[in-house]
Amino acid sequence: MRRLFPVTEETAAPASGGPAEGEWSLAELARAYGYPEGREVWLRANMVSTLDGAAQHDGRSQPISSAADMRIFGTLRALADVVVVGAETVRQEGYRPARARADFAAARAAAGQGAAPAVAVVTASLDLDFSLPLFTSPLVPTLVLTGAAAAPDRVAAAERAGARVLVAGDGAGVDPARAVRLLAGLGHTRLLTEGGPRLLGQFVADGVLDELCLTVSPMLTAGGAQRISGGPGVTVPRRFELVSLLEEAGFLFGRYQRS
Repeated sequence: MRRLFPVTEETAAPASGGPAEGEWSLAELARAYGYPEGREVWLRANMVSTLDGAAQHDGRSQPISSAADMRIFGTLRALADVVVVGAETVRQEGYRPARARADFAAARAAAGQGAAPAVAVVTASLDLDFSLPLFTSPLVPTLVLTGAAAAPDRVAAAERAGARVLVAGDGAGVDPARAVRLLAGLGHTRLLTEGGPRLLGQFVADGVLDELCLTVSPMLTAGGAQRISGGPGVTVPRRFELVSLLEEAGFLFGRYQRS
């Protein structure tokens, strides 16, 4: 059973006018997770965490996910212009290109979006397998965000594979705020990041994260797994407000926006 606990008027009832309890359609989920209007650029993150704070199990997020989590995962991708992801997550999760989904085709066309979001990989070393489908056969050319000091041979390898390389930092790494501006300049104003933890931590530390969609999995893993964000801490904790909350089979799906 899926339930919605409304926090804002926009999510107070299903789009169809049906009951608040029951199976939510993709259209209703799209409405519940719609990007705010009137913003030049909006960066949201989608992450999953266990009750004891683990963002993964055995290096992957799938074991702590669920069918409902993947349904929302797909909805968030279908709403985005671009999916921003770290190179380590690409390697660990076996990332593939975003696919076109017939259920969202009309809505994407009406919003001026292409058939599927682009994927933008953030990497300093460009230590990636450019023979993977993410680079060789995406619907939309994959973007690679790196620094000005990136190895020229790796940049050339990415470009030969069909990727578009964007310089988003003066040194080896990527400046998060500059990356957001570059993507917005390409018309990608509805941004979604799926981590990993180090990349999300950089967005948090730089103050450019607008929204966090967090799945709380009713599982305990113990061990030393990463949290959803890592890296250096911030001087003052960032405050976010809860704007909606979904529940299914003990999984909680919270949506938080920057105060």
